[in-house]
Amino acid sequence: MPLLILVFITAFIISIYSTPALIKVAILKRLTDAPGDKRKIHRKSIPNIGGIVIYASTIFSFSLWFAAIGDDYLFQTFKEFKLIIACSLVLFFVGVKDDIVGTAAVKKLFAHILVALILVLMGDIRILGLHNIFGVSEIPYWASVFISIFTYVVVVNSFNLIDGVDGLAAGVGFISCLAFGIWFGFARELQYASLAFALAGALLGFLFFNFSPAKIFMGDSGSIILGMFICILSIKLIEYPINNLNWFWQKISKPIFVISIISYPLLDTFRVVLIRTLNGQSPFLADKNHIHHKLIDCNYSHTKITIIIYIFSLLTIFSSLITFLTNSPTPGFFAVLAMCMFFLLFVLIKNKKHSIKLNN
Repeated sequence: MPLLILVFITAFIISIYSTPALIKVAILKRLTDAPGDKRKIHRKSIPNIGGIVIYASTIFSFSLWFAAIGDDYLFQTFKEFKLIIACSLVLFFVGVKDDIVGTAAVKKLFAHILVALILVLMGDIRILGLHNIFGVSEIPYWASVFISIFTYVVVVNSFNLIDGVDGLAAGVGFISCLAFGIWFGFARELQYASLAFALAGALLGFLFFNFSPAKIFMGDSGSIILGMFICILSIKLIEYPINNLNWFWQKISKPIFVISIISYPLLDTFRVVLIRTLNGQSPFLADKNHIHHKLIDCNYSHTKITIIIYIFSLLTIFSSLITFLTNSPTPGFFAVLAMCMFFLLFVLIKNKKHSIKLNN
């Protein structure tokens, strides 16, 4: 466990000391996100390449302490991490290009699918079954590949879509990584615990400058890398051998725990995609139908919005622990789903009341 603390602190220090320098360079070179688009909330130009610091801090800290883990199966997991680093470089440069000059949505989707294919087919990092959710356990290989690729694309884009309020994506990502790091730490899977804590440390350092009022945005270079790492952690957690866990975590449904960790990005993504589809619009068409936009319409500040969503994320994670008391993951799934529905209902009611107040 001391190693995981070192990983976290290393990434945190690099991130918090490098971000001010990056802000200065970005302003000097005009690598900023200017206001003007009706979807944009900020009123002045703000650097949008914070993903550079997040990615660099994570990779440096993780790589620095990786060899210190010293497990017997380190060589076997090294192949996985070579593919993970290679794929992260592809997405990182796609994100940087999009932050600086823009990239067509179709081209970004192609990069996501390419990375997913590499990780699933070459790295064999995939969902092998449904782990008794609704009574279904085993699934055929073709279904495993399809579900895994779909999961990669959805999760990566979900973190990209929620990056619309100061501190939101970074804060939700920090909570997610912390949960993954704690779980893998208890499982003594130090490689993936280190990756989670390295990313958590980088995000926490970045949050000091991204929290409202933001001095820098993470941009696509940060959000899609965050989504990719969290998706990998999600799949590895789901497929981790239950025999290596202690008695408490053995009773917690792994898929339900993962769903609870990434519940907010998934909820917001499925909601906006459903609305766009029902309106006959492209799912890739940007709009102001996100949950954070609805809260902004209620005149909530960025700080209040992020705190509300942080609390929702934490409560949803705790709600997944109901599976400890049951012999089936299905009640846990409905508990997490109920939390999401109550939260969505809360937002819609608040938004409706505010609209009625304005009309009167």
